[in-house]
Amino acid sequence: MQVELIKKEKDSLELKIREEGETLLIPLRNQLLSDEAVSHSNYNIRHPKLDTPIFYLKVRSGKPQNALKKAAKALSNTYKDMLGQFSRQS
Repeated sequence: MQVELIKKEKDSLELKIREEGETLLIPLRNQLLSDEAVSHSNYNIRHPKLDTPIFYLKVRSGKPQNALKKAAKALSNTYKDMLGQFSRQS
């Protein structure tokens, strides 16, 4: 995965997320929206096979990059827990 910063403002970020699709984007968006500091989180992908997704994030408070890091960490922990559960059942 490659992340390219398109636009950064005090309360928002716009990123290109290369080599990823909705498998990552939907959980990331949903995790961000569960954070009360986040006012808007979404992505735009015109064609899933041809275009690079553009991800948008806007916060009510704090820094948008901190909200993004917090969401990524939470998702990472969730998937680690899932992997542990699958491993124990095998």
